[in-house]
Amino acid sequence: MDIETFRDYCLSLHGTTEGMKWELLCFMVEEKIFVITSLNDGTLCFKCDPNDFDALIARHGISQAPHFARRQWVAIDSLEVMPDKELKLCIESSRSLVLKKLSKKIQAKYEN
Repeated sequence: MDIETFRDYCLSLHGTTEGMKWELLCFMVEEKIFVITSLNDGTLCFKCDPNDFDALIARHGISQAPHFARRQWVAIDSLEVMPDKELKLCIESSRSLVLKKLSKKIQAKYEN
């Protein structure tokens, strides 16, 4: 998946906005980041379920995301580290995890 396809996918998720923070491209829901990526080197960080953390970082090209909550955010070296389908599922999961931290009223706006 290339960065434009990735960007289009993230923006297709209901309520997603994008913005630049710390010179990085961020995808957010209700101003809360669920994916952050570097346009320079292609690294990508997203929130993950703590139960999946060890399995993810055991894979080549995936590590603990620096400067983010320990055992809750991972960094991947590039968009090619994961198959597209798996990456999309991880992004959807990241968005869901971020939404779960918001109020019930806000969560209700995003229920299917």
